[in-house]
Amino acid sequence: MNDDAQHENDPQEANGGSPSRRSVLWTTAGVAGAGLGLGGPGGGTASAAPATGSRSPEAAAVPARKGRTMVSVPFEGRSTVRVGIVGLGNRGGSMIDLFLAVPGVRVVAVCDPVGAKAERASAKVTAAGQPAPAVYTNGEDDYANLCKRGDIDFVYVATPWDFHFEMAKTAMLNGKHVGVECPIALRLDQLWELVDLSERTRRHCMQLENCCYGQNEMRVLRMAHAGLFGDLLHGAGAYNHDLRGLMFDPDYYEGPWRRLWHTRLRGDLYPNHGFGPVSNYMDINRGDRAVSITSVGSPALGLAAYRKEHMPAGDPSWKETYIESDRTISLVQTAKGRVIRLEHDVSTPHPYSRINSLGGTKGVFEDYPARIYIEPDHTDDEWADFSKYAEWDHWLWKEHANPPGGHGGMDYMMVFRLMQCMRLGLVPDFDVYDAATWTAPVPLSHLSIKAKGAPQQIPDFTRGEWKKARSGMDSENPEA
Repeated sequence: MNDDAQHENDPQEANGGSPSRRSVLWTTAGVAGAGLGLGGPGGGTASAAPATGSRSPEAAAVPARKGRTMVSVPFEGRSTVRVGIVGLGNRGGSMIDLFLAVPGVRVVAVCDPVGAKAERASAKVTAAGQPAPAVYTNGEDDYANLCKRGDIDFVYVATPWDFHFEMAKTAMLNGKHVGVECPIALRLDQLWELVDLSERTRRHCMQLENCCYGQNEMRVLRMAHAGLFGDLLHGAGAYNHDLRGLMFDPDYYEGPWRRLWHTRLRGDLYPNHGFGPVSNYMDINRGDRAVSITSVGSPALGLAAYRKEHMPAGDPSWKETYIESDRTISLVQTAKGRVIRLEHDVSTPHPYSRINSLGGTKGVFEDYPARIYIEPDHTDDEWADFSKYAEWDHWLWKEHANPPGGHGGMDYMMVFRLMQCMRLGLVPDFDVYDAATWTAPVPLSHLSIKAKGAPQQIPDFTRGEWKKARSGMDSENPEA
């Protein structure tokens, strides 16, 4: 089992196992129906989920808090962080190298129903000079036994999307902090349940959004917070990546679990890579919040066209009907009136882009390629060289100029910083409220498209705590 986190230079996407009972439930439950955002796959309505619709954001129902807020709650400090890894395909099988590369981290246990993957991961642990980890390979539910161990501090989940919610939930119920690859869950009731569980168990539940740690993203973050863009007005982020070949490759996405999601939902399946960084620029959940989303989607033609050209008659994919919009465009409004544009397209031919744009009263940055125009530095109506602003690099990139691992080093930065926060007993850079906010566009964009672009309210997962300014990704080096 494995998940993905994708970047243009390193296709670290996932092999999964054969279709699980969770996949079957999602398919047979008809989740493309109107109950997606509110109830479970069986069609019931979750009482804990807020209503969706076009009412004013302040009118959105917010369930009563069952625990205490996790805003600004630090980890417990420890000399060694003991990690359990669930999912050892392409993503988990490569991320284990980064956990092993960070000082003060020990990989205690690994889990995957495919024994060969678990054996490869175990060999990496011993090759790094650590004791052999416990291995869990007894079916798709053996992760629960890993979570029950008393010698694990943090569970890392890199499995197909269908498993994320249950695995995060199980980890917290067993007293473990948990980090999950994107998306952390796929329904609003699940997002609320993870928020409630984090508050009740006092365990952090994090969406491990590696793009927040990209060098450009962290540089723009510091520049924005220093006021170089003036008052912030708008931003944009995306996951526009041609995955057609990979989605029809039976050896890449076993199952094939990733392609099956295009038969279930019409909205933005993968908003986090774009939404996370822009949310950080604008201090979403830290002085501002995302209040509504309006989405439109193109026809779903790309995968069917690719199948017609490349897949032989009799291939199992010919039984599939694709409904996922080839290009989804969403506009998110914030409480301060700012606008965030999100895009998703993995079904048509185009170069890779996360857009990664930010604009304010003094200028604008746009990525792919990186370029900038801000006053008073630039007045000639021409884009300028972003590399000249290297002085604004985040301390992580100044101290780790040539980080190991994929995705241009952002994966290592994420793992290093998370493990540092756990060792030193610091507040994590992002929390369960960020995880829920960044993932909410998955069900809400689907509902908005079904409602012909009607705005959908984004719940206030912080229950009012967003109004308080607090620290986030723009940190200082605690070990300087």
